Amino acid sequence: MPPVVRTAPAIVQEAACPAPPRKFPLRALLPGLALAGGVAAAALALRQVPGVAVLSPMILAIVVGIAVRNLLGTPAAAQPGLGFAMRPVLRAAIVLLGLQLTAADIVELGWSSVAILAATLGATFLFTLWLGRRLGVEPGLARLVAAGTSICGASAVVAANTAARAPDEDVAYAVACVTLFGSLAMVLYPLLPEVLHLGPRAYGLWAGASIHEIAQVLAAAFQAGGEAGHVGTIAKLSRVMMLAPVVLLLGLWMARSGGTTEADGAGDATARAKQPVPWFVFGFLALCGLNSVIAIDPQVRSWIVLATTGLLTVALAAMGLETDVRKLAAKGLRPLALGAAATLFIAVFSLGLVEMFG
Repeated sequence: MPPVVRTAPAIVQEAACPAPPRKFPLRALLPGLALAGGVAAAALALRQVPGVAVLSPMILAIVVGIAVRNLLGTPAAAQPGLGFAMRPVLRAAIVLLGLQLTAADIVELGWSSVAILAATLGATFLFTLWLGRRLGVEPGLARLVAAGTSICGASAVVAANTAARAPDEDVAYAVACVTLFGSLAMVLYPLLPEVLHLGPRAYGLWAGASIHEIAQVLAAAFQAGGEAGHVGTIAKLSRVMMLAPVVLLLGLWMARSGGTTEADGAGDATARAKQPVPWFVFGFLALCGLNSVIAIDPQVRSWIVLATTGLLTVALAAMGLETDVRKLAAKGLRPLALGAAATLFIAVFSLGLVEMFG
């Protein structure tokens, strides 16, 4: 008998249900957590392959997870643990991201630069939603592409989905979009500073304001020297900090609008009325504030960063293990075109602001 596999939309529909979540004993969570952990470990091992290290372990984890799900299937016994990885584990990782930025970093960057980042984020998010409607892309998927492009790639996609509550296939598609176009930007940006007459600081700010993943920003910015790399890193981490208010506002918007997603099916009124607000973002902000007033030992900080990456990788592995490729293919090329247009928009818009005010 083949393993019993539950579909991703069923899992998401349960997550959107207003009833309290089912509580599983620890032993029921272990199979799924072990499976997601094994996929995450495989993703980390793949980064040792030459040329693969430029991809974040989160991206590799969702790819490996999708391969396992569609080639071998996901056993029913793993479902409780996978659901735990996609929700509590993910939220804990997002909270820990707050320890990667301090108020001093923002002050060093300069308030004009922070304003450029905020304006770029807001304009890109709204442009992507607008174009998504024009292209006929499902609203939930458009919101995820908008979050991933405007904020911080795969991390923003999965964080935004705690409010958007789109199907897992939408999450996988959005991650694929921001990975593809962020990787293209990572390769092309280092060719442009001299052509565009950008100094190291301006180039670093542009890279940090517009390239999707942190690893992609580092790879592109440091090719122009240490100053560009330093500015790019701080700019990118400042964008990551903006993840918290964006997710919170998205959750409040979903709650007030009573919007439905594919996962809602017919759209139960009670479920819409009780659309949860992602309160865990306050934990993110609290740790960011704590990191600003308390000096954390560098060795402890390195372990925290490693733990954060590990938790995010496990969460993305679980997401991949719940993704059906056939449903990804059914979405067609319009979301891919949306991701390309959003990436072009953020590159051009942020460059204009950097040229004028940076």
